[in-house]
Amino acid sequence: MNTAKTKFKKNPLMRKPTSWWPFLAVALLGFLGACSQAPEEPAQAATDAAPAASGKSEKIQAIATVGMVRDVVANVGGDFVEVESLMGEGVDPHLYKPTREDVIKLNDSDAVFYVGLHLEGRMTDAFKTLKAKGTPVYAVTELIDPSYVIQEENDEYEGGMESDPHVWMDVDAWTKTVDAVANALSEMDPDNAETYAANAAAYKQEMADLNAYGKSVTASIPENQRYLITAHDAFSYFGRAYGIDVVGVQGLSTESEAGVQDINKLVDLIVEKQIPAIFVETSVSDKNVRAIMEGAQARGHEVVIGGELFSDAMGETGTYTGTYLGMMDHNLTTVARALGGEAPEAGKDGKLSE
Repeated sequence: MNTAKTKFKKNPLMRKPTSWWPFLAVALLGFLGACSQAPEEPAQAATDAAPAASGKSEKIQAIATVGMVRDVVANVGGDFVEVESLMGEGVDPHLYKPTREDVIKLNDSDAVFYVGLHLEGRMTDAFKTLKAKGTPVYAVTELIDPSYVIQEENDEYEGGMESDPHVWMDVDAWTKTVDAVANALSEMDPDNAETYAANAAAYKQEMADLNAYGKSVTASIPENQRYLITAHDAFSYFGRAYGIDVVGVQGLSTESEAGVQDINKLVDLIVEKQIPAIFVETSVSDKNVRAIMEGAQARGHEVVIGGELFSDAMGETGTYTGTYLGMMDHNLTTVARALGGEAPEAGKDGKLSE
């Protein structure tokens, strides 16, 4: 079985910065500087109300860009960290620009955690400004070997290659981010380093169990049906890890556009391979997927929506799919069942709702 990703022409992840970015950077720098000054009454009141320094009485106040990162920080940090994500369920990080409220949250935080690999490309200037004022800013993918990162040709990137940021789609690879977060928190709070290490080990074991489940259920998919077609190219790591050929209608970023030729090629593939199901995503429009379905049906092949997958965002906060483990349990179970494999309807531990 060839698990290499099927190639179609894709548009770039991000275009080169346009001329308005320097002005945004200046504006963010000025705003952050203003937020950090004392003369304004609200800032002064907050200072007056703060308790006198007395050791480790306060939790680390952290900001994560996306839910997948927030979940790692929360599991590793435990009782010593409070973490909030800027982007909630259904939010597309490729298109997300920091708001004025985001800048305030970032400025007030003790640490910021983000994916990296250009996922949050529109926040690059904000990260640089935060670092300049002394806020710790961590890319959680920093411990992932560069040779593991999937690259695609793109002349608009330095070196002519762009990195695929969707590493969380491979559960085993995402465990590296747990170590990165544990190291960062231990550096900030060495008194609780042992707790962070223990929390990290426990969380990694849960991830290992889920990865084994994923390997098992995806291996049950008939070999001639191991094709995962989705709205955009977010599942390449998923395909490589679990032995499935992956094709995204759009490129690595949802900023790219799918043309008629791209859609027609996918229709050809679906009809030729008699692929039974294609998938929509929670944070991406299903317009192109619906067009592919109609194209296949016009040629006499009925293809169904196999389910809605979580790609760039997790489920609703407070639910099982609003956790990283729940998100991936849902994706692995849904893909396996829709493509003819065997997987329990309610997922690995029966936590998925019907």
